[in-house]
Amino acid sequence: MKRITILLAALLAAAVPTEARKAKKFVHETVEIPSVEPQVIAVETENTQLLLGVLGNRQVVIRHYGQPVANPSQFLEFNGVAAEAYPAAGGTFMGEPALHVKYADGTHNTELRYVGHKVESASGVAKTTIQMKDYVTGLQVNLIYEAYRKENVISAHTEILNPGKKAVGLENYASALMRLEGDDFLLTHFHGGWAYEMQTSREMLDFGTKVIESRRGTQATQTENPSFMVSLGKEFSETSGAVVAGALAWSGNFRIAFERDETGRLNILGGISPFASAYPLAGGASFETPAMLWTYSAEGAGGASRNLHRWARNYGIYGGGAVNPTLLNSWEGAYFTFNTSTLTGMIDDAAAMGLEMFVLDDGWFGEKYPRNSDRTSLGDWEPNTSKIPEGIDYLASYAHERGLKFGIWIEPEMVSGVSVLAETHPEWVVQSPGRQLYEARWQWVLDLSNPDVQDFVFGIFDRTMQLAPGIDYIKWDCNRPIYSFGSTYLGNEQDRFYVEYVQGLYSVMRRIREKYPKVLVQCCSSGGARVDYGAMKYCNEFWTSDNTDAISRVRIQYATSMIYPACAMASHVSAVPNHQSGNITPLKMRFDMAAAGRLGMELQPKNLTPEERALADRCIKSYRGFRDVVFGGDLYRLTDPYDSDYYAFMYVSEDKSKAVVFAFCLRYQNRATGGHPFALQGLDPSRSYKVTEQNVDSSCWWGNGKSFTGDFLMSGSAFNPVLHQTNASAIFVLEG
Repeated sequence: MKRITILLAALLAAAVPTEARKAKKFVHETVEIPSVEPQVIAVETENTQLLLGVLGNRQVVIRHYGQPVANPSQFLEFNGVAAEAYPAAGGTFMGEPALHVKYADGTHNTELRYVGHKVESASGVAKTTIQMKDYVTGLQVNLIYEAYRKENVISAHTEILNPGKKAVGLENYASALMRLEGDDFLLTHFHGGWAYEMQTSREMLDFGTKVIESRRGTQATQTENPSFMVSLGKEFSETSGAVVAGALAWSGNFRIAFERDETGRLNILGGISPFASAYPLAGGASFETPAMLWTYSAEGAGGASRNLHRWARNYGIYGGGAVNPTLLNSWEGAYFTFNTSTLTGMIDDAAAMGLEMFVLDDGWFGEKYPRNSDRTSLGDWEPNTSKIPEGIDYLASYAHERGLKFGIWIEPEMVSGVSVLAETHPEWVVQSPGRQLYEARWQWVLDLSNPDVQDFVFGIFDRTMQLAPGIDYIKWDCNRPIYSFGSTYLGNEQDRFYVEYVQGLYSVMRRIREKYPKVLVQCCSSGGARVDYGAMKYCNEFWTSDNTDAISRVRIQYATSMIYPACAMASHVSAVPNHQSGNITPLKMRFDMAAAGRLGMELQPKNLTPEERALADRCIKSYRGFRDVVFGGDLYRLTDPYDSDYYAFMYVSEDKSKAVVFAFCLRYQNRATGGHPFALQGLDPSRSYKVTEQNVDSSCWWGNGKSFTGDFLMSGSAFNPVLHQTNASAIFVLEG
């Protein structure tokens, strides 16, 4: 009977005229968003100001970034074209979205509106949190701006919260957007590859979108660096004009887009690359993006660099701007071929030369598979007793007895195919099921998205530190990118891999710093393939490049100095012909270039002639007398090695009582031209400075040993050292 009733009802429904069925109209219900009184939110430092406007419809927009405005409320009446502070895919927005969410019902629309904001201040840092949400889905977004008052840097990142029960997919989730006003925009960014990292590129930004991006996974900064400068005008200047600089604090895949829209304004959007990284955000979960750093300078590129450097020394680099020790690294002096006697001899030489630390590089480990080349043994971190039967403790003690610190090399994120680890835990390798495991440098990548692998990598560091009491320094290397990515741990959530790898790395580094707060850590990745402020939060310095050639380092270190300070830049003196470039340069030039950062040596001291050894001793002693200014002073670049036959720059102490000037001749000059004038910068005009050239018996400047006022030295005519020969160089110390 029940079946008959249901059938009859269906027949009756079918008999209803078509017109009657059409009479039921579709009703669209719109969620009402309450209006709000417009206001201006000011994020301020001593010399910069970011003004965010809250409109009556609760949109949050960027009104101004640049020099401070005394009365920001005047922007309440401003009717210029505004850009959303964090534009989402949805509504009427059609540009590059900062946020793109796919919801459980398959929809893609998000419209963020203001809920409230708060400001918290402590120790020179003001934190502004702007709370926003999508009134339809309830998705919450917090825009967080931290203003470092004295450093004139603003750090911006975003928290995304899913208050619902169902997961949503984050397709794009940038850290921050910045809107710039102007007629012309000149972009300075950095590109390169192994052994020629951080090469400078400049281009005018036209309409459309310019992108700098990395998809390498681990070695994210080897070809592109997540940093830039934008000059508001057609020309690059070190000393004048408005410049905005930015840097993303992230060690994985990144994307920074420069979109010049139909209004002619420039929108800069930076964050994690969305490539293969649609991140699933579970109900009740939140996601925090890495920080995007911004600084503005009205004093050209030099001012922007100094802002970032001051911020880095105070907040961005582990250990701040503390002076790190000079060192002798074993790598280019011994490579894989050494024994205890080789190493103790190098330690003796390092101590005699006045260096402060010895670092044992690659080749010290592997029992079943001895590490005699780069083809085996990664993952098997037991000391190789055939090379060093006395053990690592013996070497460390030997160094300490001679007044040296002791450091050691590891590459904990990688595993060799020929290793015990690869035999016992093949599931720990980054891999895609059924596909070839592609090697690079005869090694694979360990899957740091896996907590077991994180424990193992932490254990490598921990056990290495236990090899000897008082290991002072760890050189952490990473020698390949990620190919054919995949994780046996993540199962069907492979989109999380690239993000979870970096988060896993940071988790390990946090554990290391909790247990070993005082150990010095160098961030090395085939040289400069991990030079970013995400990694530097845990590391004291970075290895600028595997290329130790002084000529190559001119441009590498010049570009690096645009964003990163000298206190973190490791630079070594090596043998000639140089092992990477084949160039032959004077030993003095090699020392002078290395002295522009944290000085070290990477050669076999016994191969130096008596004359070279005497010069080396002299240069090391001299460096220790002025390195405090290199590590903690303000940088002024005096010439551009791309546009000039000279490369010159200087560091000035905060109180302006001391300065160090570096000058290099890059191309032969006619002797009849006389000296080349440099206009020094940053000095106290009224202070008297005694000028002393370092490490020479006959000076290249007529005023050596004399005292002059700062305004005289900055005049642009008086300071004219005679540097004619290619690769001639000079260092001058100014004391007042």
